[in-house]
Amino acid sequence: MNVIRSGFETMAGPAEGFTGDVYIDVISKPLPPARIMGGVVHFTPGAHTAWHSHPLGQTIFATEGVGLVQREGGPVEEIRPGDRVHIEPGEKHWHGAAPGCFHSQIAYQAADETGDHTTWDSHLTEDEYPG
Repeated sequence: MNVIRSGFETMAGPAEGFTGDVYIDVISKPLPPARIMGGVVHFTPGAHTAWHSHPLGQTIFATEGVGLVQREGGPVEEIRPGDRVHIEPGEKHWHGAAPGCFHSQIAYQAADETGDHTTWDSHLTEDEYPG
């Protein structure tokens, strides 16, 4: 057992995968043989991820504000505190804050056997983000 006292390792969401100001409080990093990682992701109004996928899927739990999520080819869905989203392995998607609203979520996913947990794709176009 390892007790980690309060305090997060906060990092800015990298420009490769995010549009707008996004901050991530790292909750856990995988310690082999475990492969699960997670964080609290804080999106400023209108901020969002690029299109991306996860080899073993992802779960999102909305904790604050109003968020948006969309899988490729599907409708944009609004999420609010308490909503959970399960993204299938390899499913291309994006998520973030609604225009004019802050949004926070807990996001976690597992890395595959090579250590990869996210494959980033293109940033959303102005037509793709409903703002």
